[in-house]
Amino acid sequence: MIGFAAKRLFGVAVTLLVAAAILFFLLDILPGDPARFMLGINATEDAVAALRTELGLDQPAFNRFFIWLFGLFQGDLGISFSQRMPVTQLMAERLQVSLPLALGALALSTLIGLPIGIFAAQHRGKLGDTLAMVLAQIGIAIPNFWFAMLLVLAFAVTWRILPPGGFVPWGENPLLALRSLVLPTIALALPQAAILARVMRTSLVDVMQADFIRTARAKGLSQSQAIWRHGVRNALLPVLTIMGLQFAFLIAGTIIVENVFYLPGLGRLIFSAISARDLIVVRSAILVLVAMVILVMFIVDLAYALVDPRIRTGGGQDDG
Repeated sequence: MIGFAAKRLFGVAVTLLVAAAILFFLLDILPGDPARFMLGINATEDAVAALRTELGLDQPAFNRFFIWLFGLFQGDLGISFSQRMPVTQLMAERLQVSLPLALGALALSTLIGLPIGIFAAQHRGKLGDTLAMVLAQIGIAIPNFWFAMLLVLAFAVTWRILPPGGFVPWGENPLLALRSLVLPTIALALPQAAILARVMRTSLVDVMQADFIRTARAKGLSQSQAIWRHGVRNALLPVLTIMGLQFAFLIAGTIIVENVFYLPGLGRLIFSAISARDLIVVRSAILVLVAMVILVMFIVDLAYALVDPRIRTGGGQDDG
């Protein structure tokens, strides 16, 4: 297991390095001068040149890339062009909103989606299966930003149970901070729960046709016992992949939901940085998002190896 994890960890490091290079140079070739943008169209050439020197924009692209990369290894993401604050500080403040939001949505979608998928598979072809899959299809079809506005209308405007938006810092009042994230978490989680339910149902139905399930039934296990002892574990492999991909979607989806609920998260930071052409913030924030997604996929790989030990040696699926 240690060797398997080491190989995957090396792949994570290489992927991050390649992603950093691609991200830096793609943003670097975009038209427009951040210094000119910050000073305005009426600024003199001398003023623009002085600001470019101050920001390090007068250096060759490769020099700036390696300076940025060296800073990354030291935990220094640079200084924001527009806000003149360390990018690390800006992102640390915003991640206190975005990370709990994404993780909460992933946990909630898992707690809702997997049991529904298992229930539907157990009652395949019956009324419960049909109702569960109809609800899942509706959940997939509804855009999360539209669902977010419905939640605000119902719980904040009509019933006034939860706040319609904004965020109270965790240090001021943790309970109010948690209440601020309830509606955004639900808005992100329910569409993802619908996807998980369908994937879990399909995977488990396929597993239930396998020989080892029939063998377990022949040994006297009931259908429910065979499913929970042998079926669910094997059905989880494709579900784990979807959960890893969902985390990437949830991180990206926070950009829209954060704007609906006026949350000061990483999504709004990226949006404002793009508007101000603050490239150092944009590239650092996106790289952190990429790193989070890659880390989650690394954890998914480890979970694969734990669920099915034969994966570590390149074998096939474990049959119970």
